[in-house]
Amino acid sequence: MGNVIRVYIADDHQIVRRGIRQLLSTEAGIEVVGEASNGREAVAEVEKIKPDIVLMDLVMPVMDGIEAIRQIKAGHPSIQILVLTSFATDDKVFPAIKAGALGYLIKDTGPEDLINAIRQVHKGEPTLHSSIAQKLLKEISHMPDQPASPDPLTEREVEVLKLIARGLSNQEIAETLVVSVATVYTHVSRVLDKLHLASRTQAALYALHEGLASLYDDAG
Repeated sequence: MGNVIRVYIADDHQIVRRGIRQLLSTEAGIEVVGEASNGREAVAEVEKIKPDIVLMDLVMPVMDGIEAIRQIKAGHPSIQILVLTSFATDDKVFPAIKAGALGYLIKDTGPEDLINAIRQVHKGEPTLHSSIAQKLLKEISHMPDQPASPDPLTEREVEVLKLIARGLSNQEIAETLVVSVATVYTHVSRVLDKLHLASRTQAALYALHEGLASLYDDAG
């Protein structure tokens, strides 16, 4: 393999995959070694090919990108994941990073920035699109140092908070705790209310700050 960076592309749009492949084919030291149109296919092929980097879309059929990231990182921690998606919402950004993505780019990223990000992630250095970095910094800056909580979290609410910090959706939390999604929604609302937090991302950051979760927890 030498110094060539072996890249795998996972995106459900063929035109996107083709465009990225064409771009990277012109770049010395980078080789596209495969591609998939959904997360399940990506997980299976990455297991065989073992690329250096996976360019991962998040919204795909069969298996979404976040679950694919979890499974790939669980089996192959050394494979780096660079998210390349159209979405910069809270329910995508933090779960993707928590699942193990080292980089997060939006699809309006320029060609040079994408190539630089691939090289950066290959060296083990995180890279975030400016809007994503600003979002996380904004979330952190808006967090109270010690949220007032005269009504402490119940044991179940702490459990829900920990699962939020692992990047799980309400549906996944419901399945984990064997309760309804409506029940989870109520718990999440109470957690945010009691901790005076504005979003799930802030809740996840709070859990990390308070030692209730770790970036190195098993997110699977």
